[in-house]
Formats: sequence, structure tokens, C-alpha cells
Amino acid sequence: MIERTYNAPTDKVWQAITDKDKMKDWYFKLEEFKPEVGFEFQFTGGSKEQQYLHLCKITEVVPGKKLTHSWQYEGYPGQSFVTFELFDEAGKTRLKLTHAGLETFPPQKDFAIESFTKGWTHIIGKSLPEYLEKN
Repeated sequence: MIERTYNAPTDKVWQAITDKDKMKDWYFKLEEFKPEVGFEFQFTGGSKEQQYLHLCKITEVVPGKKLTHSWQYEGYPGQSFVTFELFDEAGKTRLKLTHAGLETFPPQKDFAIESFTKGWTHIIGKSLPEYLEKN
């Protein structure tokens, strides 16, 4: 679980985490994305040595507050769930990101908890706040 507070209103952060045109500037380039339960999307990402096709499906949406999607890898066992939760704190937004189920992935370096922690810390701690400041 990672938490960060941004100097931006929750509606701006919600747009950043649900609009594919905004997401490509700080997250992953998604061909399609809709914050609707059942919507499936995919993207490629990974390490310098290996890229993986991520297969995801939206499982919960509370507009402006919560978004959860599954996270799997094509050709590998295991399924995890990523949850973004937004909290309004006097005009600022606290984002809580939880990535549950990592232990279901094969025991290899790219699927290690440390790899996810490093990736999410960069995305939530650097890429997203830089995006929010510029836009």
C-alpha cells in the first residue's frame, strides 16, 4: 500500500487516473480505457530485460472515489488487484494505492514485491504528481 497527497482537487486526480488520454502522460499508454465495471484493457510493460502483456479488467468503480481492476500477465499464472482510492482533504487529494495478490505470481525477479513497490513508488510518487503540477 502506498499513499501520497497531491495539491490538486479529487476531480482532477480522478480524471488523471480514468482518462486514457491523460493516463498516457504519467501511467501506461492504453489503447482504450473506461472506468466501467467489466471493461477489459491491456498494456505492455516490464523491465529492460523483459516486457509483459498485462491483462486487466475493471472490477469496482465508485465515481470520484475508488477504482479497482484485476492485473494478470499473459502466459503466466496468478491474478492480483490494483485499487486506487481518493480522499478529499481540504482541496488536496490523498491517494491510497493497494496492489493485492502479488503472492499469486510466479517467484521470479520481475514479479517480486520489491519490483512492484519500486514501480508504484515511482508512478504514484513521481510521475503522477509531476503530471498534476503541469496540467
